[in-house]
Amino acid sequence: MLHTVSAFDRIGEENAFAVLARATALANSGRDIINLGIGQPDFRTPEHIVEAAIKALRDGHHGYTPANGLIATREAVVRRTLATTGIEVSPESVMILPGGKPTMYAAILMFGEPGAEILYPDPGFPIYRSMIEFTGATPVPVPVREENGFAFSAEETLSLITPKTRLLILNSPANPTGGVTPRAEIEKLVKGLADHPDVAIMSDEIYDVMTYDGEAHCSLLTFPEIRDRLIVLNGWSKTWAMTGWRMGWSIWPEVLMDKIRKLAVNCWSCVNAPSQFAGIAAIDGPQDDVETMMRAFDRRRKVVVEGLNTLPGVSCATPKGAFYAFPNISQTGWKAKKLASALLEEAGVALIGGPDFGILGEGYVRLSYANSEENIVRALERVDGFLRSQSAPV
Repeated sequence: MLHTVSAFDRIGEENAFAVLARATALANSGRDIINLGIGQPDFRTPEHIVEAAIKALRDGHHGYTPANGLIATREAVVRRTLATTGIEVSPESVMILPGGKPTMYAAILMFGEPGAEILYPDPGFPIYRSMIEFTGATPVPVPVREENGFAFSAEETLSLITPKTRLLILNSPANPTGGVTPRAEIEKLVKGLADHPDVAIMSDEIYDVMTYDGEAHCSLLTFPEIRDRLIVLNGWSKTWAMTGWRMGWSIWPEVLMDKIRKLAVNCWSCVNAPSQFAGIAAIDGPQDDVETMMRAFDRRRKVVVEGLNTLPGVSCATPKGAFYAFPNISQTGWKAKKLASALLEEAGVALIGGPDFGILGEGYVRLSYANSEENIVRALERVDGFLRSQSAPV
């Protein structure tokens, strides 16, 4: 019998991929499935980005790249960061990675060990907790509450910090809730963190351009007092519809940069060259497709919120960011995961149960409106029919 390291028994997963697999299997069997579960834009990568990758291949960019990324790619990230935050960073602080998750993995691995505590948002992206548990550290959920607009509370977050706290993970705009934490609340948090100078911060800002109703994303980079312990996660996947390209970037404090570079050398070596040229084209090229996508998401968001609030036993706060709604289904009588499973199997609608995003996710489901308006309307009609005809199991 094989004996694996026990840490691997603690690894969780992102259940959205399990739901995607089941939805795909049902569709392949002939069922009409509407997938509102997976968190990826339903738009094509803009053509000028694709062409940049093709040109890079034809120009012979087939070899290894530096572990921290091509200097041209890192300089593009510097330009983009200045344009979106007003903050100038050094290309030597930028790391190009194969997606956003490697930044989470690296940051949590650096600070997580038995006896340490790591704070993370709940409900939140499930990989946070999974990786914390993998390291042997204690995961400490930071509640993200509907009554607070799904923004974190600075006061509550600070109250959870103990002498064992090593890392604080933040996410705004947020997955799965669509919540956006206002700048005033972030300012309170940063001020309070002055009393905890040994706590590192990882700010997941992958949805930074995806805000609505006049909300503005507040990057943690705009607070110089925490820059020496701040890791900022971002990337190409959401903004430019490049999920399958596996392209992310992060900005690191000088004291940690060599550590993440060495981890890259040991783990993935480098990011492929053609994708990096595509990444440069994404940042420096026209942004018309991004703006078109965001207008579509905004229209769909309104359709989703209006439709969800007409369903029996369902209420939905208006999301201010990302492309998710997180409706409250507690009055339906259903447990969230059972409802999500029943909707997929019986109504042909794929959603994600709230508990897949944390212990505080019960009573909610996540719906991604990264699908056509027509499909969203059809899905809501199916959910309505199901809830009106099916009683919750006892």
